[in-house]
Amino acid sequence: MALFHAIYNILWGDLITIPLPGGSTLGLSLLVLILVPAGIYFTIRTKFLPFRLFPEMLKVTLENNRKIEEEEREGISGVQALIVSTACRVGMGNLVGVVAAISAGGAGAVFWMWVIALVGSSTAFIEATLAQLYKEKDPLYGGYRGGPAYYIHALFIKKGSKKKKSILAVLFAVSGLICWCGISQVISNSISSSFENAFHVPPIYSTVVLVVIAAIIVLRKNATVKVLDIIVPIMAACYFFITIFIIVTNAGQLPAVFGRIFSEAFGIRQVAGGGIGAVIMNGAKRGLFSNEAGSGSAPCAAAAADISHPAKEGLLQALGVFIDTLVICTCSAMIMLLTPEAMTKGLEGMDLLQTAMQYHLGEFGVVFIAVILWLFSFSTFLGILFYARSNVAYLFGDNWISQTLYKVLALVMLFIGGLAAYQFVWDLGDLGVGLMTVFNMIALIPLAPKALTSLKDYEKNVMTKKKSH
Repeated sequence: MALFHAIYNILWGDLITIPLPGGSTLGLSLLVLILVPAGIYFTIRTKFLPFRLFPEMLKVTLENNRKIEEEEREGISGVQALIVSTACRVGMGNLVGVVAAISAGGAGAVFWMWVIALVGSSTAFIEATLAQLYKEKDPLYGGYRGGPAYYIHALFIKKGSKKKKSILAVLFAVSGLICWCGISQVISNSISSSFENAFHVPPIYSTVVLVVIAAIIVLRKNATVKVLDIIVPIMAACYFFITIFIIVTNAGQLPAVFGRIFSEAFGIRQVAGGGIGAVIMNGAKRGLFSNEAGSGSAPCAAAAADISHPAKEGLLQALGVFIDTLVICTCSAMIMLLTPEAMTKGLEGMDLLQTAMQYHLGEFGVVFIAVILWLFSFSTFLGILFYARSNVAYLFGDNWISQTLYKVLALVMLFIGGLAAYQFVWDLGDLGVGLMTVFNMIALIPLAPKALTSLKDYEKNVMTKKKSH
């Protein structure tokens, strides 16, 4: 336990503390020190890809894929891979996590979440493009598989080498499997507590139903992507349109809300009160946790896509960061910031969000947020088990026994988490994602030139052809 807490504190604790005006301090964790400079570096190296190629991201998402389908696509489409990764990104972090960031860091935290999303989308491009460049055929599920374990392996183990495994790739895969087991518990606990609040359903009933439905889907060979294809667009659209309705009905307050976000982001009041460090760090941390860029999760889905050019999947995953933070996280922030502060004072997490929704939409709001949380969380569970496939295969080889055993373990964790919250397991999830990020970034920086070469090729040979037509 002492070792566990030591590693946890190195990853998430304040490694460096910078004094700020007004007596405030800015504490920087190891992950912030790795991800933010790397994101800025990738943004510069891609010539500000998030701004420059945003129209192209939308074009790639909307383009017609029928031609590839006629030629019998192997595996899933690029957009389906985006849906799987969005299912994981758009989880309860977008609901409860954003609320927690604003509670701790004020409205200014939202601005810093936006900044981190713009920086993170370049990282997401690099890791997704690499996942495509180093993907392998999947003999069990069909199509392709890959992710950080595979490109880390290619970086450290040369072809023809007698070594079967890279230590760093093994560490990444193990960290991922630990993280996703921890997240399974957090998911079911959030669902059971929200259903208890909204419908007074005892946790045992909501948990059993959740586990049974999850088991039916994940234990079937290729049901996961089909189910996510339906759930993710519906849940994201419902949440988005309900938020738009709330924003429109409170349109008069919008100038004040945006004024609060920008003034508190650099705010004189926060500097004077010694709180500017909390504003920046809560926004930055929430942005990093929510969009997952650099953690190495999304490339596990990106590798499975059968797409005409590796950079295309990179652009799709970069767009995924925008969808997660600039759309869904902002929706959560608006729901909360358009609620009178007096009503939400002293509340946190799910209680705070449900109170805000009740203020805007009455009892329907409480029910809506419980159902949306169920969909967000359930889709996250399906997504992380899709991610786990390639990591289980890297560690234990291509066999159904190891694949099924991991799914059963995750379902058991899902059941246990619904009945009780174990802080250790929650911390285990955080530890797993922290270690994944460190191992992934060790490989990402030396391999980045390959992704940048792919981007140059795409811009030269694909985008110029499109323009000429």
